[in-house]
Amino acid sequence: MKNLLRQLRAERGWSQADLGAQLEVSRQTINALEVGKYDPSLPLAYKIARLFERTIEDIFIFEES
Repeated sequence: MKNLLRQLRAERGWSQADLGAQLEVSRQTINALEVGKYDPSLPLAYKIARLFERTIEDIFIFEES
């Protein structure tokens, strides 16, 4: 699944650690999300969407295989 997390984070000048702290996850989790190695749980996806004031679908782009 592709996502706009890195772009949204960069627009705000936040480091991966900054974003992780706000979402109560590790910097490594943020990195894994950004590079597509990890898909977020539904509760985490909601937290991300709320933080960036967007819908989940605006941030995470589902691509069928």
